[in-house]
Amino acid sequence: MGTYVLAYDIGTTGVKTSLFCVEKEILPVASAQMGYQLYILDNGGAEQDADEWWEAMCTTTKEVLARGGIEKEKIEGISFCSQMQGLVLVDREGVPVHRPMSYMDQRAEQEIKEGIAYGLQIAGANIFKLIPSLIITGAVSCSVKDPIWKYKWLEKHEPENVKRAYRWLDVKEYLIARCTGEYVMTEDSAYSTLLYDTRKGKEGWSKKLCKMFGIREDLLPRVIKTTDQAGSITAKAAKELGLSEGTPVFGGGGDATLIGVGAGCVRTGDTHIYSGTSGWVSTIVDKQMVDTSAMIAAIVGAQRGKFNYFAEMETAGKCLEWVKNHLALDEIGIYLEKHDICEGQENEYTSLYDYLSEVISRVGPGAGGVIFTPWLHGNRCPFEDSDAGGIFFNIRIETGKTEMLRAVIEGVCYHLCWMLECQDHKTSTSKVIRFCGGGALSDVSSQILADITGRTIEVVANPQNVGAVGAAAIVGVGLGIMKNIEEIASFIPAEKTFTPNPANREAYEKNYRVFKKLHKANAKCFKIMNN
Repeated sequence: MGTYVLAYDIGTTGVKTSLFCVEKEILPVASAQMGYQLYILDNGGAEQDADEWWEAMCTTTKEVLARGGIEKEKIEGISFCSQMQGLVLVDREGVPVHRPMSYMDQRAEQEIKEGIAYGLQIAGANIFKLIPSLIITGAVSCSVKDPIWKYKWLEKHEPENVKRAYRWLDVKEYLIARCTGEYVMTEDSAYSTLLYDTRKGKEGWSKKLCKMFGIREDLLPRVIKTTDQAGSITAKAAKELGLSEGTPVFGGGGDATLIGVGAGCVRTGDTHIYSGTSGWVSTIVDKQMVDTSAMIAAIVGAQRGKFNYFAEMETAGKCLEWVKNHLALDEIGIYLEKHDICEGQENEYTSLYDYLSEVISRVGPGAGGVIFTPWLHGNRCPFEDSDAGGIFFNIRIETGKTEMLRAVIEGVCYHLCWMLECQDHKTSTSKVIRFCGGGALSDVSSQILADITGRTIEVVANPQNVGAVGAAAIVGVGLGIMKNIEEIASFIPAEKTFTPNPANREAYEKNYRVFKKLHKANAKCFKIMNN
């Protein structure tokens, strides 16, 4: 008989609540999803409603227990995998003083100019604020989306609300507080504020940075580890959630922290590649490092003293969604009738994506010489360019949709390979890489990634749910089922393995060389077209 735990994956547009049984593996039992709104404002604001988060959490908790046939008394712990870099200021009763600001909020353009983008600068940041930030945190708050500037925007535009504020929380920290009445922040969330001192022996909120940026230090909560118990479910929360009073609540982590854990990458040197809406390459390192030329930095991870050397691209799986909507479907009404290839019980395809994977497998490596650049919303690494866009390069008269479809998958993999290559300049990435996210559901995509990177690619069961698995694993460590986070690896075996096919190497290497030249060759044109 295993241990039952609940994991809440708190996304931008909804929550997925999963019930797991932790025994020799972390086995899924039941899950439920519920959406909520993202409120986009004309001034660049992006907000969410905290009550909608809570309602979705309560509703899905009850659904999951019912579907799993598990009594609430059998749940031994809960935790979270969550979106990060939100700002939730709450009063003494735990009620938000302002609708929570999403990580996507970018209205603080004036505040960042006044706060750091002035005077003598390096990389767009005032040198006298850049250097202390790099020394103390290993990074600098130079994006309009960073929580510091959200706070400064509220301070300027809603000073009365900031005066009422009692604690500064992130998304999952607000939900922890609502469950337990405790105000805490996990180390990775604290780091994402860029006010947290990461130097060995000095971990904690930085008085110097708070003073430098004009942040009320009394707002910042107690910092705990991801595996620490934050508190226990109160009687009020238990009634609303449908759980037992006193159920332990553990810190959990952000999505960038726990997706790697859920993929079983928990030891120094382990590398995982994620392809969801966005994409990234992350390698566990034992010291902070930064590559400013490639926009890669080591961020605080799930384990104290270990960091995730993290390279991100804006659109990965989103490119496949674009393909589905604009290439695979006839959207201009040429045909009198559309037919869904997935309709009918006798059909072998469970989704349109399965069908697309089967179709592109008929095309040889290199997509007939067509290359796609997956920069549909600009790019971050290894170059930062918000003006960069997608290109289908080298289309010829014999090119068809099938080649274009395959080129999109290959283009995402070329870019992931480029980021992997950049990481190897500073550290050693692993020869066997765990691939996760929705992109890893396709065997065709997994094999293409293996061929292009030249690495062995492993995929775990349910790779699209690894964030929730990571949260469940954190509960397992907190409860003592695993001795430490490194032991989690033995609970998450690979389900599939893909090795590089040497016969495909020549075609991919030629395309890859050209792929890496396309941004530099077109950067000026992107700027002209998108400004």
